[in-house]
Amino acid sequence: MKVRLNYRLVFILVLLGALGVSEVLRELRPSFLRPGLHLFAYVGNTGDGTVTAVDLVKLAPVATIPVGPEPTGIRAHPARNEIWGLSSAGGYAWVLDVTTDRVVARIPVGAAPYALDFSPDGSRAYVAASGSHTVVAIDCATREVVARGRAGRRPWIARVSPDGKLLVVSNRDDATVSLLDAESLAPLAVVAVARDPEQVAILPDSSKAFITSGTRAEISVVDLKRKVLLTNLELGGAPDDLILKPDGGELYIPSSNTHGLLVVNTQTNEVGDFVLLGMSPVAATLSADSETLYVSDAAAGHIVPVTIGVRQVTAPVSVGQGPRTSLLTPVGDILVVVDAVSDDLAVIRTETSSLITLIPTGPHPRDLALKVF
Repeated sequence: MKVRLNYRLVFILVLLGALGVSEVLRELRPSFLRPGLHLFAYVGNTGDGTVTAVDLVKLAPVATIPVGPEPTGIRAHPARNEIWGLSSAGGYAWVLDVTTDRVVARIPVGAAPYALDFSPDGSRAYVAASGSHTVVAIDCATREVVARGRAGRRPWIARVSPDGKLLVVSNRDDATVSLLDAESLAPLAVVAVARDPEQVAILPDSSKAFITSGTRAEISVVDLKRKVLLTNLELGGAPDDLILKPDGGELYIPSSNTHGLLVVNTQTNEVGDFVLLGMSPVAATLSADSETLYVSDAAAGHIVPVTIGVRQVTAPVSVGQGPRTSLLTPVGDILVVVDAVSDDLAVIRTETSSLITLIPTGPHPRDLALKVF
């Protein structure tokens, strides 16, 4: 039996398919993203020391860039077309040019760095080197170390205050916080806090810092003006993440061993609410309007949206085996989530709470940054 091919019909079907793909891409393109602009996610892969660059309009990985062993602390520079990160095993900061997908600088910072922070104007980067008990300031334009300071034993994170004047460093083995001058890195004070301090959040007016304990169900509150400890606040559950509301009024703390979300009132330094979420909430990101918190449940493979104003949990979105780090695109309509178990990046449309796709990354992805350029 001879089959006759209707070329006109085939042509029409191909044309319709192409138009459909074009329409999908236009639908996925964020409203602010004019033609000629790009929206990319950069995922640090600890398994092979690379960063995967993902085009969030085409929904596909486009480059794999070697950056060094154990990449961590990945951040988008606020003013330059660059992604900065650290090699914990290599002891250096690296700078990735997003227009060429090439590493253009490696800057020695000391042994075992884990996180970096930028000054409010983006002129400096600050890194605590856990293995050498030091903190460095890097000029982002020249990519040179311009100041060095001493911290306590095993400094974990260095965070600069919103006014750009103070550096707050959590010293994990000392149970202290070092307060340094952000310009010179000269020591100003050492404040005792709860054991094994890790994450740091600073209020927008630079008046107080909140520091989580890595081993206890506590968060320390430090008065940065008087440079004293105000309280070690009992949480009732170990803190896994620390998300500050932009106006500084509340802290949101996912806690896997309580299966929920702890809400701290930053004015009264008290736990104000608790929201039961799921099996193992470990990380979260807040929408630009501060109305919805998207919590990663690593054990259940879900993203759990929480309406902050009424503390209401809505239907979870299934994304993979072990979702953790997440970020929202600048207009807040797309959520991207790193899955450290299934080695992929989930892309979610928040307006409909629906999974768009899963995009493969490198082995054991952990950190994530977004960049528009």
